[in-house]
Amino acid sequence: MTTTSPSRGLRAAIQVLFALLVPLVAGGVLDLGWSLAYWNRIYPGVRVAAVAVGGLPPDEAAQRLRTAFPYPTAATLTLVYEDHTWTVRPAELGFVVDALGTAQDAWAVGRTGPWWKRRAARWQAWWQGAEVPLRTVFSEPWALAYLQTQVAPLVERPMHEATVWLEGTQVRTRRGQPGLRLDADTTLARLRAHLQAFSSGPVEVAVQTVPPTIADPEPVARRVRAALAGPLTLSLPADDPQPAGPWVFPPEQVAPTLRVVRATDAQGRPTLDLTVDRDAWRPTLERIAADLAQTPVNARFTFDDATGQLVLLEPAVWGRRVDVEASLDALAQALAQGQRQVPLQVHYTPPPVTDDATAADLGITQLVAEHTTYFYGSSPERIHNIQVAAARFHGYLVAPGQVFSMGEVLGDVSLDNGYAESLIIYGDRTIRGVGGGVCQVSTTLFRTVFFAGYPIVERHPHAYRVLYYEQTANGSLNARWAGLDATVYVPLVDFKFRNDTPYWILMEVEVNAAARSITWRLYSTPDGREVVWDTSGLQDREDPPDPLYVENPALAKGEVKQVDWAVEGARVVVLREVYRDGTLLYRDEFVTHYRPWRAVCEYGPGTPGMPPEEPDPRHPCRPDD
Repeated sequence: MTTTSPSRGLRAAIQVLFALLVPLVAGGVLDLGWSLAYWNRIYPGVRVAAVAVGGLPPDEAAQRLRTAFPYPTAATLTLVYEDHTWTVRPAELGFVVDALGTAQDAWAVGRTGPWWKRRAARWQAWWQGAEVPLRTVFSEPWALAYLQTQVAPLVERPMHEATVWLEGTQVRTRRGQPGLRLDADTTLARLRAHLQAFSSGPVEVAVQTVPPTIADPEPVARRVRAALAGPLTLSLPADDPQPAGPWVFPPEQVAPTLRVVRATDAQGRPTLDLTVDRDAWRPTLERIAADLAQTPVNARFTFDDATGQLVLLEPAVWGRRVDVEASLDALAQALAQGQRQVPLQVHYTPPPVTDDATAADLGITQLVAEHTTYFYGSSPERIHNIQVAAARFHGYLVAPGQVFSMGEVLGDVSLDNGYAESLIIYGDRTIRGVGGGVCQVSTTLFRTVFFAGYPIVERHPHAYRVLYYEQTANGSLNARWAGLDATVYVPLVDFKFRNDTPYWILMEVEVNAAARSITWRLYSTPDGREVVWDTSGLQDREDPPDPLYVENPALAKGEVKQVDWAVEGARVVVLREVYRDGTLLYRDEFVTHYRPWRAVCEYGPGTPGMPPEEPDPRHPCRPDD
């Protein structure tokens, strides 16, 4: 039996280990020496696109690559579109060879990863060679800037939408035209492919067609032509109770207010639409509305004493208001559709009392008050004015609870409203003016209301005693009527009373020019009221001032004319008490201070005896003998 000593086994193991380590150590030493030898150089066998760069420092390798690949700066690339060509160097399009980056990629061969991979890469490069791709850079923003500044201006064409415009009343149109737009994305992709292949082209420039969103102008043009084919007519509804109009506007006036604008149809697609300048039409509609505006007016009646029924005197007037904004809407909608007949939008309001009202409806059963005044000595002009003013109130109805304003019903006292010039009180003189005689009507109403027992809200006396208002039926004067006059001067001075009953009041006013009288009647339902009145008569009387003599160049020599008459001044207090069933309802006190009034005489220049040295009080305008 043979045995092995431990020392012999150990030696054998050491020998085996040594045999393994020697190649490793030798390889490591050799690898270390290799690394040190190519510390700042590219390992042998490394190539870039068949260009050997092994053994070169990166900067020298980069220079060799620049020399080997001059394409970006030396070559040219041709872009083509139809009959246009553009020749450009790749570098101008932002294409360059990254020589230094590629050299650094080559230097990194065998220097990345674990040591065994690095060693394997180095040995493979030395033994079989190693290929590193050439690195290039393509700056698309740079290329895009070139395309936009050099190419686009020659290939692009603006798109034109369909257009409709007016020259006067003539409708002009232009169909929509497609445009052309550079397709930058596609062109850049084509450029990239050619540049990366170091190709000189040609490169086809991609262009997109841009169709108009609105191509056909005719649909809206037809509506514009229809809107201008004849005059535009505005009219009231056919059943309007107070016909007026129509209002006609020629095409020349309509055309400047039309607008053709972009819009969208019901499906959201772009289109052209016809609109109207509402602000251009608003003043016209507002003027028409003002002319047509009508407040509701009650029907007017007279009372038939025999039957106790109302007799229609004037039909009721319905209130009318033109809705300007709604009418503008209708106008705009009609013209937008090419229509030229436009009904105004009108609101109607019935008055409280219409034509079919009955006496029972209004609570009118009988005469409740009547009073007559006289105007002997009045001129024809004054009588005319009394008749014109009285007609304003004949048949008028006063509603329960209403405060009646004589001024509101009377309206403007002017020549345009049928009044004539006559004598009126103005300041401290009686002069010729429009409407003299109206106060005969207001005084008659005041007295009728006074004796009817209705509350009086506003009353103004005359500045001096007007003797017309103290006349009796036989033409004589009765000073008991002093203090029971009322003047009205629209719009500053008014006469007002309140209908404090639950019944309507119907007014009837009768002027008897031949008898020089005016009678005011009030019809309603009596509620048992009684009037008790008294007057102080004329107190604190004052003699009139001396006459005033005025030379008037308009008068001839020897011609004398009295234009004012002397009246003494006085103070009058009239008391009124209104009772119903023995109960006092109202107590009124009407205090009037009449100023003394002097006579005024006018005479022609050179009239003998004027002014007189001792005027005759009874005949102040008589010259001295």
